Amino acid sequence: MKRRVRIALLVAVALLFGASIPWYREPGAVPIEFLGLPDWVAVALLCYVAAAVLNSLAWLITDIPDQSSAPGEDEP
Repeated sequence: MKRRVRIALLVAVALLFGASIPWYREPGAVPIEFLGLPDWVAVALLCYVAAAVLNSLAWLITDIPDQSSAPGEDEP
């Protein structure tokens, strides 16, 4: 179950990176101001923030095995 959720989150991250590219804009179109930025910049920033949050969630649910020392080795 965790693996499927993690994969879905990573796919969503990839889609957000794709959505951040302003290829949907007409060449020479006048940008609309949003939050004091051109709309395509605001969309890109929101996509990057959302991608960072989803990536963080993917890492939180990832099981990482502990690397313990081999038997017989002294610990520092």
